Amino acid sequence: MKKALIITLAMLMLTACTTPEPYGPVPTEAQLAWQRMEINMFCHFGPNTFTGAEWGSGQEDKEVFAPTALDCGQWVDVARQAGMGGIILTAKHHDGFCLWPSAYSTHTVPDSLDILRALRTAIDAHNSSLKMGVYISPWDRNHPAYGTPEYNTVFANTLKEVHTQYGPFFEQWFDGACGEGPNGRRQEYDWPLFEGTVLDINPQCILFSDVGPGCRWVGNEEGHADDTNWSRLKVESGKRTTENGGCGDIDGDRWIPAEVDVSIRPGWFWHKDEHPKTMEELMEIYYNSVGRNGLLLLNVPPDTNGRISPEDSAVLMAFRHERDRIFSNDLTQGAQVSARSRLGHSARNVLDTAYHTYWAATSDNAAITLNLDNPEDFDLIVIQEYIPLGQRVSHFSIFADGSPVAEGTTVGYKRIIRCDTGHWHAAKLELHFNGLAPPIINRIALYNTQAQ
Repeated sequence: MKKALIITLAMLMLTACTTPEPYGPVPTEAQLAWQRMEINMFCHFGPNTFTGAEWGSGQEDKEVFAPTALDCGQWVDVARQAGMGGIILTAKHHDGFCLWPSAYSTHTVPDSLDILRALRTAIDAHNSSLKMGVYISPWDRNHPAYGTPEYNTVFANTLKEVHTQYGPFFEQWFDGACGEGPNGRRQEYDWPLFEGTVLDINPQCILFSDVGPGCRWVGNEEGHADDTNWSRLKVESGKRTTENGGCGDIDGDRWIPAEVDVSIRPGWFWHKDEHPKTMEELMEIYYNSVGRNGLLLLNVPPDTNGRISPEDSAVLMAFRHERDRIFSNDLTQGAQVSARSRLGHSARNVLDTAYHTYWAATSDNAAITLNLDNPEDFDLIVIQEYIPLGQRVSHFSIFADGSPVAEGTTVGYKRIIRCDTGHWHAAKLELHFNGLAPPIINRIALYNTQAQ
């Protein structure tokens, strides 16, 4: 009897320490850190800021770029106070104008107006967790070599110059635009050369393009991911193997999550007659980007002074305040949690805020129940999968006090489900998951956006 008890206890201890095997592709440490940033700031800045254009011709006089009161420290303050994780600067747009004095172009700022250096210095001086990324368009409407094999070497050298002199960068943004250069020819980009140049210098850098390999374009510039959004993608020879828009592939063999890029203003560059979106519009974008397993890259363009405008800053502060207000009171705290199946990881783990704890089911058809202390009004349900072990959930359904209230497909890093009929009122919540493999859930939370 004693021996049997010892064996049983030993088996229970072993089960309690069991870590599920990863399923399918999983994020690298850099990709996981990137996803957890949730919101980053894009800064489109250049000659277009002063000419009123969106796509410059490449023939603009260099002297037109003349910020009157440049303050990259102010950009950093705004980004940090708005709850951003990083800033990505458009260091070279399609016009070919470089916001640093490049040795590989004559179309650049002077040494005295090195914007890349000013932003790097400002971020480092703040000694915060804010990170720096860079956008360098391969399209160049000014460089005389564009449209020839020589240009690929020029562009690779440009990347090397920027990453060695101004890095490290958390993300390299590659715009896929490929139009005509000053000689009327288009360029056949050498993507393996470009990607290899960056990764040789910084293996942890997230490379953005239509197909990654670090993260991918969501497929629109309107601020939303698809309702179904897999972080998995099928890619061969640098191209998607399916025409699936921005929703990824359920059977994708690479982890290439979606980045949702959108501008706070109608244009990407600052224009004096344009105005920013409202706080309510930004919240809608947040729900449909971060809340659909994406990362939000929100463009906030500096003005002709070289500062984020007071109008844009005010909206960003209201956006941050609203997120803090809504998500500061999780109504699941104190709930009793039970689950049909678990693999040595308590179902109660879904209630804590520690990222690396989770509930692991033993079946790909699993359910978890939350019994609240008292009936509550709520209109947001947040679910998070533990993506270091893969994206697994392909369908979920939710019941409040026994009645069906919502269902969906993918979850991924974060899924936010909203009530479209006002609010729900319940004391018991039951969530059913079907997946490609047994689900691993690390967070379930309830919020009431109407609470004061």
